[in-house]
Amino acid sequence: MTAISPARAFTTQGPHPAKIETVLPEFGSRELPRQPTHEQERLYRKQRLAASYRLFGRHGFDMGGAGHITARDPELTDHFWVNPFGVHFSRIKVSDLMLVSHAGEIVQPPAKVPARLNRAAFAIHSQLHEARPDVVAAAHSHSLYGKAWSALGRLLDPLTQDSAAFYDDHALFEEFSGVVLDASEGQKIAKALGPKKAVILQNHGILTVGQSVEAAVWRYLALENACQTQLLAEAAGPTKPMPPEVAKHTAGQVGGEAGGFWAFQPYWDVVTEEEPDLFD
Repeated sequence: MTAISPARAFTTQGPHPAKIETVLPEFGSRELPRQPTHEQERLYRKQRLAASYRLFGRHGFDMGGAGHITARDPELTDHFWVNPFGVHFSRIKVSDLMLVSHAGEIVQPPAKVPARLNRAAFAIHSQLHEARPDVVAAAHSHSLYGKAWSALGRLLDPLTQDSAAFYDDHALFEEFSGVVLDASEGQKIAKALGPKKAVILQNHGILTVGQSVEAAVWRYLALENACQTQLLAEAAGPTKPMPPEVAKHTAGQVGGEAGGFWAFQPYWDVVTEEEPDLFD
C-alpha cells in the first residue's frame, strides 16, 4: 500500500459531510454539472458510487460478489474509487470505498473494512479508464439477463425505444478466456469497447461506461433490461426491429449523457432517502 502526501490526503475517518444534492443539467445538454472544487467533486462521485452499489444490490446484481463499479478521481485522474471485495453491495458506504492507482496500489484504504482489491476489477477498469479519458465511471456485474444474452454472442437489435439507446453504440467482445485477472485482458476489452458506451462480454456479461457515475449506472440498468426484453421477445416469436434510420434517430433522443443523468435521479432519490447510512 502506498501512502499519499498530506497535501493529497483524503478524509476517511469520522462522519462524512451531508449529502451533496444533484443539480440536473438542461435536458438534452451536452454539459454535465461539476462541483466547484476537487474535494467536493470527489465526495459527489463517491456518494453516487456508494448509492450505485446499493442499487445493484437491490436489483440482484450481486452474484457471488462478482461485479464492480468504478469512479475516476477528479484530481488524481489516473486513480479510481472502487468497492472493497467481500462487502455486500447492499452494505457499501462512502467510507468503505477505496482509491486505487492504475498500477494496482491501494492509495487510500477503506475506513473500517479490510482493503481487499478485486483483481478482476483492477484488470478491467484500470485499462478502461486509461484507454478512455472521457469515461468517469464504468459498471459491470454478473446480472442474470446480461449473462444469458452474452451466451448468444450477438449485439442487441433496436426492438424498443429503450433498447434503441444502444443502437450502433455497443460492442461485442468475443475472446472469453476465463476470469479476467491480467491487465492484457482488460486491454482487449477496452479495445473492443472502443468509443462506444457498452460492451457485451461473450459468455461473461455486460459492461457500461459514462461521463458520470449516473450515466454509467443507468446504462447498466437499461442494458440489462434490453437484454431481458429481447430474450422474452424472441422466445415469443419473430421480432420486428425498427428501421435503421428510426433507430439512429431514437438513439439520438434517448442515448445521451444527460439523459442517463436524468434517468438515474429517481433511483438516487429513493435509495438515499431509504438508506441514509450509505453516507457514513
